[in-house]
Amino acid sequence: MKNYYFTSESVTEGHPDKLCDYISDSILDEYLKQDENSKVAVETFAATNSIVVAGQVTSKGQVDIEKLVREKVKEIGFDNQKTDLDYRTCKVEVNITKQSSDIALGVDIGGAGDQGIMFGYACDETESYMPYAIHYAHMLSRKLTEVRKDGTISYLRPDGKTQVTVEYEQDKPKRIEAVLISTQHLEDIQMSKLKEDIIEKVIKTTLPEDMMDENTKIYINPTGRFVIGGPLGDTGLTGRKIIVDTYGGYSRHGGGAFSGKDASKVDRSAAYMLRHVAKNIVANGLASKCEIQIAYAIGMKEPLSICVNTFGTARIPEEQIVEMIRQKFDLTPQGIIDYLKLKQPIYTQTTNYGHFGKSNLTWEKIITLSH
Repeated sequence: MKNYYFTSESVTEGHPDKLCDYISDSILDEYLKQDENSKVAVETFAATNSIVVAGQVTSKGQVDIEKLVREKVKEIGFDNQKTDLDYRTCKVEVNITKQSSDIALGVDIGGAGDQGIMFGYACDETESYMPYAIHYAHMLSRKLTEVRKDGTISYLRPDGKTQVTVEYEQDKPKRIEAVLISTQHLEDIQMSKLKEDIIEKVIKTTLPEDMMDENTKIYINPTGRFVIGGPLGDTGLTGRKIIVDTYGGYSRHGGGAFSGKDASKVDRSAAYMLRHVAKNIVANGLASKCEIQIAYAIGMKEPLSICVNTFGTARIPEEQIVEMIRQKFDLTPQGIIDYLKLKQPIYTQTTNYGHFGKSNLTWEKIITLSH
């Protein structure tokens, strides 16, 4: 298709699923600070004034998980159990065991921690080499959190979602067709005031003016009230926002979630590496779009397959790009960990507003590719 509409969504850090992702990644980072070889696979579940943390950890580090959970819930801004969650009174349950010795047999010798397929993607639609809709959906979610925390819109609460619909013409972003924002708020605020503030202080300060026109549709809290939010409005779970975390549905996803997993889990590390490779293929002018898939078998070091799709935009044959990837990049789990420095406690930086497109992360670095 050359002319079409495409929509992507994002969520704020107070969305119940993202709360869980953030807790899981915070636990991972705390273990890595004490022991860079920590093996961590932690899931978090959030419900009515309750947080459950479960999973497997093998580490020399010692982490007070309940204390950490309460700190992170407070950091996000949850302090009212009548509307969402209270860091002071919520119940925290911890169920952590050690990593399976069967998995360790393969991981400890540098093999993949599981079988699976992973994808990486990049395009030249934005300066971040991310698809247009998800790039700006993330910017809106980040802005929602910013204006809440700095007091610009002081009556907002932590939970929120954004959505951007882009009109494409000849396969290029032409204009923004629609913007949707749903944000939690205090009970006594008037909807007219909320809509005015969101349009003026979030949308107009975030989205490019030249991509908006008189036909752009704007929806703010379509159902009206959004007072009950966070885990009281909907349960949260680590790993449920995998499309928000990646490319907003514009590229395929292997299915494995990221948060709470150390880099020996190729669901995470290989997806980061493939983003790096795809971004550099586009940044070096070899294609305008690039999607890469690889597959692993548990315990094996080398990927079983590599597939490149440039959607007809490649300047050189795709087979040549595949061969260049094989020669240039070490795609073994250990090779990826070393190349991207994935034993560092960097993961809470990735949790919110997408794992890709942030220039400070190692997999976003642009390098020179020769072919």
